[in-house]
Amino acid sequence: MLSYLLRRLLWMLPMLVGISLISFFIMHLAPGDITSTESAFDPKSSEESRQKLRELYNLDKPVIVQFASHQRPVFWAEKDKDGNEMPGMIQQALPITLLMNIAGLLITLSLGIPLGVLAAKRYGQWPDRSITLFNFIGFSIPGFWLSLLLMYWLGVIHPWFPISGMHSLNYEQLGFWQKGQDLFMHLFLPVVIPSITGLASITLFVKNGMLDVLSQDYVTTARAKGLSDHTVTYRHALRNALLPLITLIGLSLPGLIGGSVIAETIFAIPGMGKLFYEAVMMRDFPVVMGILTIGSALTLLGSLLADLAYAWADPRLRKGVMLKR
Repeated sequence: MLSYLLRRLLWMLPMLVGISLISFFIMHLAPGDITSTESAFDPKSSEESRQKLRELYNLDKPVIVQFASHQRPVFWAEKDKDGNEMPGMIQQALPITLLMNIAGLLITLSLGIPLGVLAAKRYGQWPDRSITLFNFIGFSIPGFWLSLLLMYWLGVIHPWFPISGMHSLNYEQLGFWQKGQDLFMHLFLPVVIPSITGLASITLFVKNGMLDVLSQDYVTTARAKGLSDHTVTYRHALRNALLPLITLIGLSLPGLIGGSVIAETIFAIPGMGKLFYEAVMMRDFPVVMGILTIGSALTLLGSLLADLAYAWADPRLRKGVMLKR
Protein backbone atom coordinates (compact mmCIF):
# COMPACT_ATOMS: atom_id res chain seq x y z
CA MET A 1 0.00 0.00 0.00
CA LEU A 2 2.84 2.40 0.83
CA SER A 3 4.57 1.86 -2.53
CA TYR A 4 1.24 2.39 -4.31
CA LEU A 5 0.75 5.66 -2.45
CA LEU A 6 4.26 6.88 -3.30
CA ARG A 7 3.76 6.07 -6.99
CA ARG A 8 0.51 8.01 -7.05
CA LEU A 9 2.09 11.01 -5.33
CA LEU A 10 5.05 11.05 -7.73
CA TRP A 11 2.71 10.80 -10.71
CA MET A 12 0.71 13.77 -9.43
CA LEU A 13 3.67 16.16 -9.81
CA PRO A 14 3.99 16.04 -13.62
CA MET A 15 0.19 15.96 -13.89
CA LEU A 16 -0.05 19.16 -11.85
CA VAL A 17 2.62 20.90 -13.93
CA GLY A 18 0.94 19.82 -17.16
CA ILE A 19 -2.51 21.00 -16.04
CA SER A 20 -1.08 24.34 -14.90
CA LEU A 21 0.72 24.88 -18.22
CA ILE A 22 -2.37 24.06 -20.28
CA SER A 23 -4.51 26.36 -18.12
CA PHE A 24 -1.94 29.15 -18.44
CA PHE A 25 -1.74 28.95 -22.24
CA ILE A 26 -5.52 28.76 -22.63
CA MET A 27 -5.93 31.75 -20.34
CA HIS A 28 -3.55 33.76 -22.51
CA LEU A 29 -5.74 33.12 -25.55
CA ALA A 30 -8.35 35.45 -24.08
CA PRO A 31 -8.13 39.03 -25.35
CA GLY A 32 -6.76 41.73 -23.08
CA ASP A 33 -4.73 41.65 -19.88
CA ILE A 34 -4.56 43.48 -16.59
CA THR A 35 -2.89 46.53 -18.19
CA SER A 36 -5.73 47.09 -20.65
CA THR A 37 -8.27 46.66 -17.84
CA GLU A 38 -6.56 49.14 -15.53
CA SER A 39 -6.00 51.60 -18.37
CA ALA A 40 -9.70 51.51 -19.21
CA PHE A 41 -10.43 53.23 -15.88
CA ASP A 42 -8.06 56.06 -16.75
CA PRO A 43 -8.81 57.65 -20.14
CA LYS A 44 -5.69 59.82 -19.81
CA SER A 45 -3.33 56.86 -19.56
CA SER A 46 -0.54 56.90 -22.14
CA GLU A 47 1.20 54.13 -23.99
CA GLU A 48 4.24 54.70 -21.80
CA SER A 49 2.22 54.06 -18.61
CA ARG A 50 0.73 50.90 -20.11
CA GLN A 51 4.22 49.71 -21.01
CA LYS A 52 5.37 50.27 -17.42
CA LEU A 53 2.44 48.19 -16.22
CA ARG A 54 3.41 45.42 -18.61
CA GLU A 55 6.95 45.48 -17.24
CA LEU A 56 5.62 45.51 -13.67
CA TYR A 57 3.57 42.35 -14.28
CA ASN A 58 6.33 40.72 -16.44
CA LEU A 59 4.01 40.69 -19.46
CA ASP A 60 6.91 41.76 -21.67
CA LYS A 61 8.77 38.55 -20.83
CA PRO A 62 8.48 35.18 -22.66
CA VAL A 63 5.44 33.09 -21.81
CA ILE A 64 7.42 30.48 -19.84
CA VAL A 65 9.02 33.22 -17.73
CA GLN A 66 5.58 34.66 -17.09
CA PHE A 67 4.33 31.24 -15.99
CA ALA A 68 7.09 30.96 -13.38
CA SER A 69 6.87 34.55 -12.16
CA HIS A 70 3.07 34.55 -11.88
CA GLN A 71 3.11 31.96 -9.10
CA ARG A 72 5.14 33.81 -6.47
CA PRO A 73 3.19 37.02 -5.71
CA VAL A 74 0.02 35.26 -4.66
CA PHE A 75 1.45 32.31 -2.71
CA TRP A 76 4.34 33.79 -0.75
CA ALA A 77 4.56 36.90 1.37
CA GLU A 78 6.02 40.01 -0.20
CA LYS A 79 7.78 42.96 1.37
CA ASP A 80 6.65 46.51 0.84
CA LYS A 81 8.92 49.49 0.33
CA ASP A 82 9.39 49.84 4.08
CA GLY A 83 10.51 46.24 4.47
CA ASN A 84 7.33 45.05 6.17
CA GLU A 85 6.16 41.59 5.23
CA MET A 86 2.74 41.50 3.58
CA PRO A 87 0.86 38.22 2.98
CA GLY A 88 -0.16 37.29 -0.55
CA MET A 89 -3.78 37.59 -1.61
CA ILE A 90 -4.35 33.84 -1.67
CA GLN A 91 -2.72 33.54 1.76
CA GLN A 92 -5.33 35.94 3.09
CA ALA A 93 -8.36 34.51 1.29
CA LEU A 94 -7.71 30.76 1.52
CA PRO A 95 -8.24 30.30 5.30
CA ILE A 96 -11.59 32.12 5.10
CA THR A 97 -12.91 29.94 2.29
CA LEU A 98 -11.61 26.75 3.89
CA LEU A 99 -13.31 27.65 7.17
CA MET A 100 -16.63 28.30 5.43
CA ASN A 101 -16.63 25.26 3.18
CA ILE A 102 -15.30 22.75 5.72
CA ALA A 103 -18.00 23.90 8.15
CA GLY A 104 -20.60 23.51 5.39
CA LEU A 105 -19.30 20.05 4.49
CA LEU A 106 -19.48 18.92 8.13
CA ILE A 107 -23.05 20.18 8.35
CA THR A 108 -24.13 18.37 5.18
CA LEU A 109 -22.46 15.10 6.19
CA SER A 110 -23.71 15.12 9.78
CA LEU A 111 -27.29 15.72 8.59
CA GLY A 112 -27.31 14.10 5.15
CA ILE A 113 -26.13 10.62 6.20
CA PRO A 114 -28.73 10.09 8.96
CA LEU A 115 -31.50 11.52 6.75
CA GLY A 116 -30.49 9.23 3.88
CA VAL A 117 -30.47 6.19 6.16
CA LEU A 118 -33.88 7.15 7.57
CA ALA A 119 -35.36 7.62 4.11
CA ALA A 120 -34.09 4.20 3.01
CA LYS A 121 -35.32 2.39 6.11
CA ARG A 122 -38.75 4.06 5.91
CA TYR A 123 -38.97 3.87 2.13
CA GLY A 124 -42.42 4.81 0.86
CA GLN A 125 -43.57 6.07 4.27
CA TRP A 126 -44.05 9.66 5.39
CA PRO A 127 -40.40 10.19 6.54
CA ASP A 128 -39.17 9.15 3.11
CA ARG A 129 -41.72 11.33 1.33
CA SER A 130 -40.88 14.33 3.50
CA ILE A 131 -37.14 13.93 2.88
CA THR A 132 -37.76 13.47 -0.87
CA LEU A 133 -39.77 16.70 -0.91
CA PHE A 134 -36.91 18.49 0.83
CA ASN A 135 -34.47 17.11 -1.76
CA PHE A 136 -36.59 18.43 -4.61
CA ILE A 137 -36.72 21.85 -2.98
CA GLY A 138 -32.98 21.84 -2.30
CA PHE A 139 -32.14 20.95 -5.91
CA SER A 140 -34.64 23.44 -7.36
CA ILE A 141 -33.96 26.63 -5.41
CA PRO A 142 -31.21 28.82 -6.97
CA GLY A 143 -28.53 29.65 -4.46
CA PHE A 144 -28.41 33.37 -5.24
CA TRP A 145 -32.21 33.70 -4.91
CA LEU A 146 -32.24 31.92 -1.57
CA SER A 147 -29.32 34.07 -0.38
CA LEU A 148 -31.12 37.31 -1.24
CA LEU A 149 -34.39 36.05 0.27
CA LEU A 150 -32.79 35.08 3.60
CA MET A 151 -30.73 38.26 3.66
CA TYR A 152 -33.94 40.27 3.40
CA TRP A 153 -35.90 38.12 5.86
CA LEU A 154 -33.24 37.41 8.51
CA GLY A 155 -31.07 40.50 8.05
CA VAL A 156 -33.48 43.33 7.22
CA ILE A 157 -37.02 42.50 8.39
CA HIS A 158 -35.77 40.49 11.36
CA PRO A 159 -32.17 41.69 11.93
CA TRP A 160 -30.92 38.53 13.59
CA PHE A 161 -27.81 38.03 11.45
CA PRO A 162 -25.35 40.44 9.76
CA ILE A 163 -25.56 40.36 5.98
CA SER A 164 -22.17 41.73 4.96
CA GLY A 165 -18.54 41.11 5.81
CA MET A 166 -16.95 38.85 8.41
CA HIS A 167 -16.61 41.12 11.43
CA SER A 168 -18.37 43.96 13.20
CA LEU A 169 -16.78 47.41 13.31
CA ASN A 170 -15.80 46.94 16.97
CA TYR A 171 -14.36 43.44 16.42
CA GLU A 172 -10.87 44.34 17.69
CA GLN A 173 -12.28 45.61 20.99
CA LEU A 174 -14.21 42.38 21.70
CA GLY A 175 -13.07 39.58 23.99
CA PHE A 176 -12.11 36.09 22.80
CA TRP A 177 -15.55 34.49 23.14
CA GLN A 178 -17.26 37.61 21.84
CA LYS A 179 -15.06 37.50 18.75
CA GLY A 180 -16.04 33.88 18.17
CA GLN A 181 -19.72 34.75 18.52
CA ASP A 182 -19.35 37.70 16.17
CA LEU A 183 -17.62 35.50 13.56
CA PHE A 184 -20.33 32.83 13.93
CA MET A 185 -23.13 35.36 13.39
CA HIS A 186 -21.46 36.77 10.27
CA LEU A 187 -20.74 33.36 8.70
CA PHE A 188 -24.03 31.65 9.61
CA LEU A 189 -25.95 32.58 6.46
CA PRO A 190 -23.01 32.21 4.00
CA VAL A 191 -22.34 28.70 5.37
CA VAL A 192 -25.90 27.41 5.81
CA ILE A 193 -27.31 28.54 2.46
CA PRO A 194 -24.84 26.62 0.20
CA SER A 195 -25.23 23.62 2.54
CA ILE A 196 -28.89 23.19 1.57
CA THR A 197 -28.17 22.01 -1.97
CA GLY A 198 -25.25 19.90 -0.74
CA LEU A 199 -27.48 18.34 1.90
CA ALA A 200 -30.02 17.36 -0.76
CA SER A 201 -27.44 15.62 -2.95
CA ILE A 202 -25.75 13.75 -0.08
CA THR A 203 -29.11 12.60 1.31
CA LEU A 204 -30.10 11.27 -2.11
CA PHE A 205 -26.78 9.46 -2.58
CA VAL A 206 -27.00 7.79 0.84
CA LYS A 207 -30.64 6.83 0.36
CA ASN A 208 -30.03 5.18 -3.02
CA GLY A 209 -26.95 3.39 -1.71
CA MET A 210 -28.79 2.09 1.35
CA LEU A 211 -31.75 0.88 -0.73
CA ASP A 212 -29.37 -1.14 -2.88
CA VAL A 213 -27.40 -2.57 0.05
CA LEU A 214 -30.37 -3.44 2.28
CA SER A 215 -31.65 -5.84 -0.37
CA GLN A 216 -28.37 -7.80 -0.48
CA ASP A 217 -28.15 -11.39 0.79
CA TYR A 218 -25.49 -10.67 3.42
CA VAL A 219 -27.80 -8.14 5.11
CA THR A 220 -30.56 -10.74 5.24
CA THR A 221 -28.08 -13.25 6.67
CA ALA A 222 -26.97 -10.77 9.33
CA ARG A 223 -30.56 -10.21 10.39
CA ALA A 224 -31.17 -13.98 10.47
CA LYS A 225 -28.24 -14.37 12.88
CA GLY A 226 -30.09 -12.20 15.36
CA LEU A 227 -28.00 -9.02 15.06
CA SER A 228 -29.73 -5.84 16.16
CA ASP A 229 -31.18 -3.47 13.61
CA HIS A 230 -28.67 -0.79 14.60
CA THR A 231 -25.72 -3.16 14.06
CA VAL A 232 -27.00 -4.37 10.69
CA THR A 233 -27.72 -0.84 9.48
CA TYR A 234 -24.65 1.08 10.64
CA ARG A 235 -21.92 -1.59 10.83
CA HIS A 236 -22.76 -3.71 7.78
CA ALA A 237 -25.02 -1.86 5.37
CA LEU A 238 -23.94 1.77 5.75
CA ARG A 239 -20.25 1.11 5.17
CA ASN A 240 -20.92 -0.34 1.71
CA ALA A 241 -23.64 2.21 0.95
CA LEU A 242 -21.13 5.04 1.41
CA LEU A 243 -18.98 3.93 -1.54
CA PRO A 244 -20.69 6.26 -4.08
CA LEU A 245 -20.58 9.07 -1.51
CA ILE A 246 -16.81 8.65 -1.17
CA THR A 247 -16.38 9.61 -4.82
CA LEU A 248 -18.67 12.61 -4.37
CA ILE A 249 -16.73 13.86 -1.35
CA GLY A 250 -13.36 13.31 -3.04
CA LEU A 251 -14.40 15.28 -6.12
CA SER A 252 -15.82 18.04 -3.92
CA LEU A 253 -12.36 19.02 -2.61
CA PRO A 254 -11.80 21.61 -5.39
CA GLY A 255 -15.13 23.10 -4.39
CA LEU A 256 -13.66 23.89 -0.98
CA ILE A 257 -11.87 26.84 -2.59
CA GLY A 258 -13.92 27.58 -5.69
CA GLY A 259 -17.47 26.61 -4.90
CA SER A 260 -18.44 29.68 -2.86
CA VAL A 261 -18.35 32.43 -5.48
CA ILE A 262 -22.04 33.27 -5.11
CA ALA A 263 -22.13 33.28 -1.31
CA GLU A 264 -18.88 35.23 -0.94
CA THR A 265 -19.88 37.81 -3.54
CA ILE A 266 -23.40 38.38 -2.17
CA PHE A 267 -22.30 38.53 1.47
CA ALA A 268 -19.05 40.43 0.72
CA ILE A 269 -16.85 37.73 2.25
CA PRO A 270 -13.17 38.22 1.26
CA GLY A 271 -12.60 34.57 0.34
CA MET A 272 -11.24 32.66 -2.64
CA GLY A 273 -14.48 32.68 -4.62
CA LYS A 274 -14.80 36.45 -4.52
CA LEU A 275 -11.08 36.83 -5.20
CA PHE A 276 -11.28 34.54 -8.24
CA TYR A 277 -14.27 36.41 -9.66
CA GLU A 278 -12.57 39.78 -9.27
CA ALA A 279 -9.30 38.44 -10.72
CA VAL A 280 -11.07 37.12 -13.82
CA MET A 281 -12.88 40.42 -14.37
CA MET A 282 -9.63 42.35 -13.95
CA ARG A 283 -7.57 39.91 -16.08
CA ASP A 284 -5.27 39.46 -13.09
CA PHE A 285 -3.42 36.41 -14.47
CA PRO A 286 -1.17 35.75 -11.42
CA VAL A 287 -4.16 35.42 -9.07
CA VAL A 288 -6.15 33.36 -11.58
CA MET A 289 -3.20 31.01 -12.10
CA GLY A 290 -2.66 30.65 -8.37
CA ILE A 291 -6.27 29.65 -7.75
CA LEU A 292 -6.30 27.31 -10.76
CA THR A 293 -3.13 25.64 -9.51
CA ILE A 294 -4.64 25.05 -6.08
CA GLY A 295 -7.82 23.72 -7.69
CA SER A 296 -5.83 21.32 -9.87
CA ALA A 297 -3.84 20.07 -6.88
CA LEU A 298 -7.01 19.50 -4.87
CA THR A 299 -8.61 17.63 -7.78
CA LEU A 300 -5.69 15.21 -7.96
CA LEU A 301 -5.58 14.92 -4.18
CA GLY A 302 -9.33 14.28 -4.05
CA SER A 303 -9.01 11.47 -6.57
CA LEU A 304 -6.22 9.89 -4.51
CA LEU A 305 -8.14 10.19 -1.24
CA ALA A 306 -11.24 8.71 -2.88
CA ASP A 307 -9.24 5.69 -4.01
CA LEU A 308 -7.76 5.22 -0.54
CA ALA A 309 -11.17 5.58 1.08
CA TYR A 310 -12.57 3.01 -1.35
CA ALA A 311 -9.83 0.60 -0.31
CA TRP A 312 -10.66 1.23 3.36
CA ALA A 313 -14.37 0.58 2.81
CA ASP A 314 -14.05 -2.39 0.44
CA PRO A 315 -11.57 -5.18 1.40
CA ARG A 316 -11.63 -6.48 -2.18
CA LEU A 317 -9.98 -3.28 -3.38
CA ARG A 318 -7.31 -3.53 -0.68
CA LYS A 319 -6.40 -6.99 -1.94
CA GLY A 320 -6.25 -5.66 -5.50
CA VAL A 321 -3.87 -2.89 -4.46
CA MET A 322 -1.65 -5.35 -2.62
CA LEU A 323 -1.52 -7.63 -5.66
CA LYS A 324 -0.25 -4.73 -7.80
CA ARG A 325 2.73 -4.11 -5.54
